[in-house]
Amino acid sequence: MPTPFPGMDPYLERPGIWQQVHADLIVDIRRFLTPRVRPRYYVAIEQHTYLTILPPLDSRVGVPDVLVVSSPDDAAPAASSTVSMSSSSVYPIVAELPQPEEVHHRYLEIRDTETHVVITTLEILSPANKVGHEGRQKYEDKRLKLLSSLTNLVEIDLLRTGEPLPMYISQHNDYRMIVSRHHQRPRADVYLFSVRQPIPDIPIPLQPGETEPILHLNRLLHDLYDQGSYDLMIDYHQPPVPPLNEQDKTWA
Repeated sequence: MPTPFPGMDPYLERPGIWQQVHADLIVDIRRFLTPRVRPRYYVAIEQHTYLTILPPLDSRVGVPDVLVVSSPDDAAPAASSTVSMSSSSVYPIVAELPQPEEVHHRYLEIRDTETHVVITTLEILSPANKVGHEGRQKYEDKRLKLLSSLTNLVEIDLLRTGEPLPMYISQHNDYRMIVSRHHQRPRADVYLFSVRQPIPDIPIPLQPGETEPILHLNRLLHDLYDQGSYDLMIDYHQPPVPPLNEQDKTWA
């Protein structure tokens, strides 16, 4: 069963689903690009691992296996406690302390076959890149290093959650993709689109003057949605997280 949305399905951001979509996209994009850049280049899956502090439970989006704790109203002194408390005693409530999580962020690199030099880095953003303080800071630092290098950057942001990554632009929309060719910086091509539109095709830059393969991301996403039976994981009777604005809600 195909997704009911023409482009990005906002329900794919739900906890426990986005990680699977992200992994599927990484593999499918690599499979798509490899025959289009060989034999001069190859496409490698890379991984960056780091510790970050999870945001409070109520604000988490796209983080699976979240520990559920009781609410303050459920808190009560243990029945087996041997501590004597008067009627005026202050009882404990349940709090959530900062909890580190090991994040594994995967991305793609197009490398020269002979020198293994990275020509283009392709990033698909995850919630940890946009929401968690440590994760966002680490990604922004990496992004700045890439933008000051001779490596092209393709950044795909299919998440409405969190603030967009820094860029000077006069327009805004739900989703954005950036194609930054190293020889054109600080200028970059930005593709903005909403839940009402298909994901646009984007070129994948290589070396200046070389033909740039076109990535048909909308087709790849819809194919993996169908192949992975994501419709069985989603309850479309519930609102997406985060919720749509009123105009998009009426349209949907």
